[in-house]
Amino acid sequence: MRSKAAALLAVLALALTMGVTSSARAELFNPRQIWLRNSTAGLFLHWGMRTSPGYTDCAAWEKAVTDGGWDPAYWVREARKLHASYLVLASFHSRLGYSRPWPSKIPGSCSTKRDFLGELITAARAKGLRVILYMTDDPKWHDESGHEWLDSAAYSAYKGKSVDLTTRPGFGEFSWDNFVEVMHNYPGLSGFWIDNDNEYWEQNGLYELIRKERPDMLLSNNNEDTPIMDTVSNEQKTGMTPAYDYPAATWTPMPRLTEADFKLPTKGAWWYDGSDSDIDYPLSVGRYITNAGASIKNLIAETAMVNGKFPAKQEAFNDFLDKYLDPIWESIHGTEGGGYMYGGLQPGAWNDGAYGTVTVAKADPFRNYLHVLTRPSGDTLTVRDNGYRVARVTDVRTGRRFAFTQANGRVTISGITNWDRYDTAFRVDLAGREGLYRHVAATATASADGHPAANLTDGSYLNYWDANATVPVSITLDLRRRGPVRFLAINQRENSPTHNRETFGRKEDSARIKDYRVYVSDDGVTWGDPVKTGVLESAKAVRFIDLPTATTARYIKLEVDSTWAAESVPAFFKKLAIDEIHVGWGSPTGRGGAR
Repeated sequence: MRSKAAALLAVLALALTMGVTSSARAELFNPRQIWLRNSTAGLFLHWGMRTSPGYTDCAAWEKAVTDGGWDPAYWVREARKLHASYLVLASFHSRLGYSRPWPSKIPGSCSTKRDFLGELITAARAKGLRVILYMTDDPKWHDESGHEWLDSAAYSAYKGKSVDLTTRPGFGEFSWDNFVEVMHNYPGLSGFWIDNDNEYWEQNGLYELIRKERPDMLLSNNNEDTPIMDTVSNEQKTGMTPAYDYPAATWTPMPRLTEADFKLPTKGAWWYDGSDSDIDYPLSVGRYITNAGASIKNLIAETAMVNGKFPAKQEAFNDFLDKYLDPIWESIHGTEGGGYMYGGLQPGAWNDGAYGTVTVAKADPFRNYLHVLTRPSGDTLTVRDNGYRVARVTDVRTGRRFAFTQANGRVTISGITNWDRYDTAFRVDLAGREGLYRHVAATATASADGHPAANLTDGSYLNYWDANATVPVSITLDLRRRGPVRFLAINQRENSPTHNRETFGRKEDSARIKDYRVYVSDDGVTWGDPVKTGVLESAKAVRFIDLPTATTARYIKLEVDSTWAAESVPAFFKKLAIDEIHVGWGSPTGRGGAR
């Protein structure tokens, strides 16, 4: 069983390298992405002329930085404490004075004589880390605080024509020139982190030029799924329950390379504003772990002061996280999110108020890790097993083996008395998967072009069925023989948020199944009354519909009567899509002892 699962992951990796595409026809995999796919975290640095106390003169800011003792090795050391493998430098930022901490021949905004960017790249590469440069699309903050940060006259003289940098086309041309200069001058730079798109760039093929001249460079876009980009970044999502469940608010499905960008001090500006704000440790640790549990990269924003140092409370958190992650690093790094396209136990809400996430070891898909971020009220933990037989449960930190029982599709771990304050991590070794029908055929009453119902049961999460915005809709599953039917395990497309969005005037954006009915038949013609009706919870990862114990049939029909998104949210209303449906005929049973 282990060899089969490993082979499946190898097939998936091969498919990715062959350029299988998502709905956005994006390039899902390229060798330039490998280092980021193997990363867990990055350090996001907003640092420029408006960093407190703020400067309006470029030379004065540069002098303050140098006189303050700025040292790129410090940023690299702090990034390593976060177990980060890259840094994103955000200085050419619309709210930071459009400052460029590198020597430039292009006039138009602050450019330093000292090469801070080059020094950072050199320091990072010496320790095996990468540097990505932030680039903004937006000139609208050009006169923030009553000072004009952009010099249209100087740039116009340089170009030999009139260019207004305060307009989007003019700024697009100015920033285009900076993209080209930087990618030519810094061969060690690993990519650009782009804050949304500028029309000038798109109309003139900037991204295609970068791909041609620097095919090694990673391109990341903030809050947009631009197909040519390698990465989609999701910025500072809030409003989830629990608050640390950042993946509940992201909208890009695996295996699209995705970042979660969040501020370490949750309040205040993204850059240093003169304060030393408190750090919410449970929220920050919880975000770090749940992102890993959904194959999302943590991009942690810390507010560097003018001299580059972080406020004391942020340094203290870095020191804490460095020591905290070491004992459980095997359960976070070198893993994928469990309960999604890589298989694994079910994450999310567990028993008695417990909540957590699951990671799956890349090297061994039958090694799962349970991360209990919110502990249950008692001393047991019950998790849906998703058809996997459990062989052993061990505390990752201590090596202590725990007793467990497995029945009715669930595994219960008992005797847990020493819960970690932030993340109680268990290694769960599995002995295979069982109880699922194979070679199930699927049809549907509606399908979008290119996304037929056959995709529901083809074993691949790289394609999917799309209901073509048709709800109600029904899916019929043919087991090819009559047999017991215990449950449906459904992986819906992870492309819409699932959290309460009342702050945006809408309570739920999810395109997932809401009201449903399940029918069974022996001939596929006569269905009778539904054997199960209900409301499927709006949540990410695999969801289950359990059927009455005595259910036996050849055909199962899942009728979807409604989805969670309202008509007022047209981007998600009736946009039902499902990656895979598994039909279960039984569940593993067994027990294991403590040691």
